[in-house]
Amino acid sequence: MITANQLRAARALLGIDQKTLADMAGVSVPTIQRMEASTGDVRGIVDSLMKVINALDHAGVELIGEQARSDSGGRGVRLRQPASSRPG
Repeated sequence: MITANQLRAARALLGIDQKTLADMAGVSVPTIQRMEASTGDVRGIVDSLMKVINALDHAGVELIGEQARSDSGGRGVRLRQPASSRPG
């Protein structure tokens, strides 16, 4: 799952606004706004959520889950090389 904080942080890493993310994911701006207004894990239609996650992944954002290995624990995001630039 992704949290509202991760979603906002991912947009910040990419330097994009809600409209740009909505366009990238093929969802509406109000959908992104509702997702970012969620408390804790993002709530919404699974199909829309997967579109957003896939768009972020393609743009180079790695979502770090609660159980992922890190020195401090917790969730986060990391910017990596976008999928279109990775050797294939």
